Amino acid sequence: MALISGGMLAYPAICQAQRGSLTPNKAVTLINREKAILIDVSEPEEFARGHAGGAYNIPLAQIELSSHLPKKKGLPLIVLCPTGSRSMRALPILKKLGFENCHVLSGGTNAWRQAGLPIDKLQKQAA
Repeated sequence: MALISGGMLAYPAICQAQRGSLTPNKAVTLINREKAILIDVSEPEEFARGHAGGAYNIPLAQIELSSHLPKKKGLPLIVLCPTGSRSMRALPILKKLGFENCHVLSGGTNAWRQAGLPIDKLQKQAA
């Protein structure tokens, strides 16, 4: 019984590791060492309210058709959204497009913010 309980507790962590999830600190290391690119799959309104510093906004619904993805498919991509749920859905799409070195930021922008990392906000343009 204890073995089953332990396995059930460890299962989410094992799944997370298999899906390429990163903590914010590991994401920063990947950005610094391997020039990883942050791709935020949030909707533009969410992105404007606050996003990880340096992230590019490509909404999930537009990711397959986007011309804003890097040309070099070998570059590491770190995908995020406010909580990480949409990021997980973006991963198989990116892999289908040929981006094999993809990771999800575990906890999304919320985790990035909680780690004390830079958050940018877009300023509204005057009409």
